[in-house]
Amino acid sequence: MKLKIDEKADALYLRLDDSKITESEEVSPGVILDFNEQNQVVGVEILHLSKRTPKLNVHELQFYTA
Repeated sequence: MKLKIDEKADALYLRLDDSKITESEEVSPGVILDFNEQNQVVGVEILHLSKRTPKLNVHELQFYTA
């Protein structure tokens, strides 16, 4: 799993695995899902990140596992 934040593009991209992306779909304004050949979600892109989370400090992200 890889997380990339592009501050210039104001976007976050979460890649779940390295399988080939065959289709993408915008499921909500600014939220794009990438699918592989088995129609499984392999990537999630969130655009306009600063508008969605105005107090977000991309240099201090925290991750939790349950």
